[in-house]
Amino acid sequence: MEQNIARLRTRLDGMGVSLRPHLKTAKCVEVARRVMTSPAGPATISTLLEAARFAAAGVRDILYAVGIAPSKLKQVLELRAGGADVTVVLDTVEQAQAVALASRQAGTRIPALIEIDCDGHRSGVLPTHRQLLLDIGHALDDGAELRGVITHAGASYSARGAEALRRCAEVERRSVVDAATILREAGLPCPVVSVGSTPTAHHAADLTGVTEVRAGVFVFFDLVMAGIGVCQVEDIAVSVLATVIGHQRDKGWILVDAGWMALSQDRGTRRLAVDQGYGLVCDMAGIPYPDLIVADANQEHGIITVRPGSSGVLPDLAIGDRVRILPNHACATGAQHRAYQVVRGTSDRVEAEWLRFGGWQ
Repeated sequence: MEQNIARLRTRLDGMGVSLRPHLKTAKCVEVARRVMTSPAGPATISTLLEAARFAAAGVRDILYAVGIAPSKLKQVLELRAGGADVTVVLDTVEQAQAVALASRQAGTRIPALIEIDCDGHRSGVLPTHRQLLLDIGHALDDGAELRGVITHAGASYSARGAEALRRCAEVERRSVVDAATILREAGLPCPVVSVGSTPTAHHAADLTGVTEVRAGVFVFFDLVMAGIGVCQVEDIAVSVLATVIGHQRDKGWILVDAGWMALSQDRGTRRLAVDQGYGLVCDMAGIPYPDLIVADANQEHGIITVRPGSSGVLPDLAIGDRVRILPNHACATGAQHRAYQVVRGTSDRVEAEWLRFGGWQ
């Protein structure tokens, strides 16, 4: 984890942009303190529950990077009244009008970023839609604060290879820079130009015009990130500790006590060149057994087999032996658990327990 944080921070420092880490992956104050540049932030979150938890821990510069619903503005205002500078995100005139109205009624300007659609992956205003950008900007100016533009290169998760990822990063950068230019030329403020995805953060060749980069899963990495070439398997910093509880030798199965309640049902690697099932199986030192995966999972049972079509050999694991299972998606696997057991390197000695929180709001 420490190496992953240092890797991205060093890269972005060399490119002259700041890191605004996304805390949704870890959902843990102890991890947040290690990845943020200061105890007060900056930080990105994806639920107002996260905002409240991190604000209570002293984080002050918070970007709520999900399209704002008018019903949530009361809670945003409460967080801001408590000392947290919470910025919201939107991509419609209706949202902008709601933010401006709530700002006027509260006597304070809620800051907002306009979301830009850089690749058709999710939401946002097209960077070529000049009139809509200006309409949103002017609507915000009627009581709220236009703080800038934001985008997320979600399509980068489907890219393969370094060159494809560099192209995604440049499309991402160009989209928000163009949108910022439109706003500025119309006399509207745009101090923040925010981009962000773990794949593009690690492959951008040029960040001219960008003020900050958001990324989250890089803290731990996972098998999806390894599968698209953003990291190596040995960079993955989180695993699920499981115990062998049975064998079905005629089927080539080893049973462990970690099913989808421990690993999650995320199967993100099935779309990649190497399908890792529900997770890649390692020994206690974190070294993967060749081609050994959790091929299937029930609620509390994981079924370990050799990857079909491979030359791997089922290891001789006895009842009671333990393995570590690397996750497909660190965010989804983390969400199954209440705490992290912290170990260093290949040691199995637990140095600390870091509480995490879950739930949705």
